[in-house]
Amino acid sequence: MLRAPAEVVHAEELARLAAADTGPRPPGWRLSPRAVRAFVVGDERLGVRRKFWGDDPLVDRCVVTLMSQRGLLLVGEPGTAKSMLSELLAAAVSGRSGVVVQGSAGTSEEKITYSWNYALLLAEGPSERSLVPGPVYEAMRDGVLCRFEEITRVQPEVQDTLIGLLSDKALHVPELAGGDAVLYARPGFNVLATANLRDRGVHEMSSALKRRLGFETVRPVRDRALARRLVTEQTDALLARAEVDVRLRPEVVDLLVTAFHDLREGMTEDGTVVERPTAVLSSAEAVAVGYAACLDAYYLGDGEVDGGHVARQLVGTVLKDNPDDGTRLRHYLDTVVAARARRQPVWRPALDARRDLDR
Repeated sequence: MLRAPAEVVHAEELARLAAADTGPRPPGWRLSPRAVRAFVVGDERLGVRRKFWGDDPLVDRCVVTLMSQRGLLLVGEPGTAKSMLSELLAAAVSGRSGVVVQGSAGTSEEKITYSWNYALLLAEGPSERSLVPGPVYEAMRDGVLCRFEEITRVQPEVQDTLIGLLSDKALHVPELAGGDAVLYARPGFNVLATANLRDRGVHEMSSALKRRLGFETVRPVRDRALARRLVTEQTDALLARAEVDVRLRPEVVDLLVTAFHDLREGMTEDGTVVERPTAVLSSAEAVAVGYAACLDAYYLGDGEVDGGHVARQLVGTVLKDNPDDGTRLRHYLDTVVAARARRQPVWRPALDARRDLDR
């Protein structure tokens, strides 16, 4: 399996938490709220590692919202681990993180609720056998969380399908007769959605739907020590999964985190102003750059990762949408990186990326 779901990857930790869990559990939850929190932010006593790096009170508020009658909407810049947090919460609360609606312009109401096996429908008529459950139907039937990714990419009239489901916790299936015509959600059902701030205005949510969701903003990791630890642990995990025997040295991790911080904030630690690229420079992108730099060194180099590997991958991250970002990155390399290279050897290979920008 190229990428296993959270409940498979962290099955041992979930089992340890369940065995030691003596706290009260909301109806339908696999773990108590305290254990859910421990799964996400870590518990050294039980050997549960931290998986979400950022605002711990945010995690607390998310857990409380999921216990309430409202759904939860995680908003933030791309790459701030909204989807990862929603997957972790679903794995801990429901033991299943794969009940997902992937929002897009082509998402229809049928892809959210239910559709029909038309061969059976023609042969037998409407029945539970001919009904094909969508993710929300499955979540309501089984009493689990339904994740709704990129909800603002979906047409407003399709988004509003959730209004009645979140209010009444019931789904009407008018094609079925009698008691089967209404599916009542089992305890444990809720909706956990995500949306990117850069998509704001793509499809505005109705006020009625907003009232049925608790909004939480997931922000980038700005603490450099925390960012270094995140990049190191996440990159090591990816390399172990790929069976690549290379590691990022601490000084290279520091270079990577510092460069991302400089470009994202528009200012270096000593107060030098730099032009911020329009590209997203999130913690997830930093991990991706670190991982790609290790693969570059392992497969195409001598296995030793240096600042040059990081800088070459950084070029591809910055130059995504706006050609002017190339000019901004050149200025950063010519001024900030060049000055650092004269004082710190780890930055010298990073200047090689300047040639890649000129090609």
